Formats: sequence, structure tokens, C-alpha cells
Amino acid sequence: MKRLLAILLGTVGFAAPALSHPHVFVEMTSEVMFAPDGKVAGVRHHWKFDDMYSAFVTANMAEAGKSPTAEQLLPVAKTNVESLKDFDFFTFMKINGSSVKFADAAGYSMSYDATDQTVTLHFELPLEGGPKAAKTSVFQVYDPSYFVAFAFARKEAAKLDKAPAGCSLQIMKPGALSAEDQKKLAESAGTNNSPGDDFGMKLADSVIVGCP
Repeated sequence: MKRLLAILLGTVGFAAPALSHPHVFVEMTSEVMFAPDGKVAGVRHHWKFDDMYSAFVTANMAEAGKSPTAEQLLPVAKTNVESLKDFDFFTFMKINGSSVKFADAAGYSMSYDATDQTVTLHFELPLEGGPKAAKTSVFQVYDPSYFVAFAFARKEAAKLDKAPAGCSLQIMKPGALSAEDQKKLAESAGTNNSPGDDFGMKLADSVIVGCP
């Protein structure tokens, strides 16, 4: 967990704050990307981090009264996407029922919103081996240990980018936690302990795309 925190902060120079579980909160929007021939090309993410994480990332980064620039934030974005590959980018996808892998992240950047003082990480995940023909595509975004809590934004949570005619998208909510899992989650609150392996998957929405 300490290694993941260092990755998310983008530098070992930050002192870790006092933490409870989960430690980082991400509001996300995502796009399923399609190639010109109609095949699924990958996923594009926009991850908006909570204000505490954002404050640590941007500390001492900009002059007084000014917001951090995209150029200043680019090294943090680079560190994040390169290191997150070790965690499968927290993105797990199946095409036609079979799991797929992603190549190195591309088109990455980080932006700063002065209104709520948060940073958003933008990046693309092209499919390893190139675009794939797909009748059905399903992906989830989650940290198995629930160190990072991911949740889709209420508006425009997920959409299709250059999809062929007839493709559709829906988001399926996870089932209710069992009484045992609810107890584990409650016991982990306010601690540095994970409620359990693959716990994040139990709380993750599923984005389902169907094409003719």
C-alpha cells in the first residue's frame, strides 16, 4: 500500500498524510474507443481525484495565486501511468467473454480545476495487439484491495467514441454486499487495512457494450 501511495503522489518526496481506508477517492468518466473499421481499440479514462490527493500533488507546484499548469503536472501524469501498469491500470476488460490486456498508456496528461482545486488524470489504454472485433465488451475499474475507491460520475459516466451504428452502452451496478462483507468494510473504516482481496471488484460498476 505504501508503494501504491507513493505512485499516486507521483514522487517519494511527499510525506504521507494520516489515512483511513480507502485512502484515495476517484470520480471517473470513461470512453470505449473504436477504430475506423469498427473494432474496439481500447478505453480512455478521465480520473478526477479527491481534494486531499490533489492538494498533495500540487503542493508548492505553482506560484502564489496561480494554478498549476499542464506542463507542471505532466511529470506526475507520466509517473502515474507508467507505474499503474503494474496494477493493470485498475482496468479489467473482457471482449467476447475473454480477458484482454492493455498496451502502455498513451495520450496522458493531467489538468487542474481551480474551482474545486482538484486534479484530473487523462489517459488512453489501447488494446495490446491492436483493435479487436467485438460483439460484447465489458470492463470494470477497481482496486482489488479497495485502497483506491473508484466511482463513475453521475453525468456522462461512460460513452462510446466513434462506435459503429447500432452499438449500445449500459452501466450495471454491483449486487448488494453480503452481511459478512459489510462487516469487513465497516471494520476497515478508519484503518490502513484492506477489507479483503478483490473487495474492490465487489463494489465496481460494469460497463457493458454491445454491437451488431
